[in-house]
Amino acid sequence: MVSPQVAERIRKPHWSLARTWLLQPGVPDSCEAFDDAASGSADAVVLDIEDGLPDFQKAAGRHAVAEWLTAGGRAWVRINTAGTPIWSADLDALAGVPGLVGVMLAKTESVDDIAETTTRLPAGTPVVALIESALGIESALAIARGPGCGRIAFGVGDFRRDTGMSDDPAVLAYPRARMVIASRAAGLPAPIDGPTLRSASNHLARDTAVAKSAGMTGRLCLDAAHAETINTLLSPSPLEIDEARRTLARLDAPSGPYDGSVGPTRARAEAVLDLAAKLGVD
Repeated sequence: MVSPQVAERIRKPHWSLARTWLLQPGVPDSCEAFDDAASGSADAVVLDIEDGLPDFQKAAGRHAVAEWLTAGGRAWVRINTAGTPIWSADLDALAGVPGLVGVMLAKTESVDDIAETTTRLPAGTPVVALIESALGIESALAIARGPGCGRIAFGVGDFRRDTGMSDDPAVLAYPRARMVIASRAAGLPAPIDGPTLRSASNHLARDTAVAKSAGMTGRLCLDAAHAETINTLLSPSPLEIDEARRTLARLDAPSGPYDGSVGPTRARAEAVLDLAAKLGVD
């Protein structure tokens, strides 16, 4: 189990700012793997008892995750689709464990999915709604506005299976934009993008740049080795921080007339510096 001293050194950002969400399969007898994930570079660890396990292992995996969380571990848990018997069993096992930070709800398609989940959890337990279908995307604003929804996340693989879309960033620009706009309209932190597959690690930087340019501030992660790259690329860079400081200095001592875009320009620069301060980067 991760010691309090180690946990203090790790100093993860709050989940509302988390850049990397590591999906760690909730495989039975994997306490060491859970410990390693918790002490690694990922901002948030999600023990996965949904797609991270074959059906025959789900019951044992659920039990192993609940035991680890009861014994002092702290993590999120990805649970199964709302309204199914296995979802109910997941919530029965997790509702009383002290180390549960929050749940990631698979295949969320309506605000009712969030409501039914939150009523089964201790008050205040945040839910990340994993949107993985055409219906989920079209319901994104209602889902994001639902009480108990802390953030929304893009399940790219299942979404592509549902819609037949390719993984071309231009093709997936619409669902990403819907999620970013829904999050902003609902007053939530920016959404979490889908992961880069281990077999496509050479595209990690490109995929992360796509997420950032779309306005997303987190990514799901399937490989702990991807975490540092994602964290770095989704944080303000030294160049961005320096440019933001120069921009504010220029606006505070203008040498000519304002051009009408001062408000947005100042807000963007201030947002960069605010995020850098919250993440502890400079």
